Amino acid sequence: MFKKIIIFIFIVFIASVLRLWQLGNIPPSPDWDEAALAYSAYSIMQTGKDEYGISFPIILRSFDDYKPALYSYIAIPFIKIFGLNVIAIRLPSAVFGITTIIAVYFLMKELFKNTTLKLEIGNWKLEIPEVAMLLLAISPWHLQFSRIAFESNLGLSLNIFAIFLFVKGLKKPMLLPFSAFFLGLSLYAYQSEKVFVPLLCLILVLVYRKTFFRLPKKYIIFAFFIGIALTVPIAYYTFTQKAALARAQGVSIFTESTPFVKQYTKRIVIDKKNHDIFGFFVDNRRIAYVKAVIDGYLSHYNLYWLFLSGDISRHHAPEMGLLYLWELPFLFIGIYQMVFGFFPKNTKYLIFLWFFAAPIPASVTTGVPHAVRTLNFLPTFQIFIAIGLIAAFAKISSIKYQVLNIIGLRYTLISCFLLMFTFNFLYYLNQYFVQQNNFYSESWQYGYKEAIDDVKKIENRYQKVIVSNQPHLDQSYMFFLFYLQYPPNLYQEEAKKNNSGGFAETHQFGKYIFRPIVWENEKKDGKTLYVGRQEDFHDSAHVIKKIFFLNGKAAISIVDG
Repeated sequence: MFKKIIIFIFIVFIASVLRLWQLGNIPPSPDWDEAALAYSAYSIMQTGKDEYGISFPIILRSFDDYKPALYSYIAIPFIKIFGLNVIAIRLPSAVFGITTIIAVYFLMKELFKNTTLKLEIGNWKLEIPEVAMLLLAISPWHLQFSRIAFESNLGLSLNIFAIFLFVKGLKKPMLLPFSAFFLGLSLYAYQSEKVFVPLLCLILVLVYRKTFFRLPKKYIIFAFFIGIALTVPIAYYTFTQKAALARAQGVSIFTESTPFVKQYTKRIVIDKKNHDIFGFFVDNRRIAYVKAVIDGYLSHYNLYWLFLSGDISRHHAPEMGLLYLWELPFLFIGIYQMVFGFFPKNTKYLIFLWFFAAPIPASVTTGVPHAVRTLNFLPTFQIFIAIGLIAAFAKISSIKYQVLNIIGLRYTLISCFLLMFTFNFLYYLNQYFVQQNNFYSESWQYGYKEAIDDVKKIENRYQKVIVSNQPHLDQSYMFFLFYLQYPPNLYQEEAKKNNSGGFAETHQFGKYIFRPIVWENEKKDGKTLYVGRQEDFHDSAHVIKKIFFLNGKAAISIVDG
């Protein structure tokens, strides 16, 4: 028992170090969503209203993508303690990441309570809970989103808390209302949860129906009403406010304006013109939708995406996938063992249904496969890999010292594994903690803090400061609100007057104006300071300061107008 406690504490320590070290500097800058969540939290903390003047919103309009507001509310105590900065907005995600790893340990203890599968290293014995916990602690996928203010990580944590409390509640029914509470709360964390949480509820009740419906009815009814009470406000807002569905419509393959729909519309026109009856049938939009959904769903099981490439740069370390390459063989071994091994039937059903349900919310969206929208895959991959790892080592340990005249085969196999594990893990640490800032600083919208620090020193010399809001300086107004810690009460009034916010072409507050810079049309009266991209200015422009991305490429120019 003492050794198990030592192992548990050690894994929590490793998880904490990996999630907290250099949290404010790696990644090198908050992206626009992090800045928006932080300023919304700051605004609600100061005034009880978001940047648009809405009192205690459950949905944040933000950049007209209408995010669930829970993460901003959770960030308020951190901003109160640490101030409005990068650490304060990322720390809630890191804390939830660490607590998720702890929750996974206790969930595995419940699910694999009577399992005898063990990994023996000298006098130390590791079972599925410890190994799965360790794999999640060092997981590139989980680490990526535990170190940034992405709401999906919060949703994942709440879901795992809920699953643990549900499984535990089958023996202690008083815990069921707490499970319902976390499931309901998850709906306010991230958009994908609006699809995944109902699926998860269905899976839990279906898998454990025999035990669940034998429980005292008062606990089931109480849990049901808690779930309903939490669901009604978000459901009401979602279905009565068209704008609340803006983000979902923007990424849905069913939206008329998506390239996917336009592509098939063109095909149908060509099929009609050529009198191609078969083509007209195959290119029918309904058939195309079915094909696209299936393709989007299956894309999340693409091994190249999982182990080698990842998707966009903010979702993975450079030259890395979402899982370690050394985990690949153990994943297949673990799945095989899970299917044919002696594990509780309900545990098998739960893990596999969870594994197959995770990509469903993302399967109807564009830009798949998508690591954020499918974060609920975790920790199913780690569970399979843990089982495969333990089973493989158990098999290797049973090999005698001489097999086919090869002496010490098991030590050779173990040494090869340890070598590959060490190399892959150290390579990941280098790619994430050392190389990421150089590779991906542009993707992380680096340079605003440095530019704003310089602007603050000289802004008193100018009547206006005009800032570009064109790519890569999209939503630049939010970074200025964030780094200037601009008083929310002032901004709320000015935003109303200037009709700014969201994806408006022009934003304005104080002496700051955010709009495209067309240098040949600017007045250049010496009373205006310009902040923009290098391509926004002519070579003759008087550049006061240049900010560079960490790879040496020009990021932001500060120009005297």
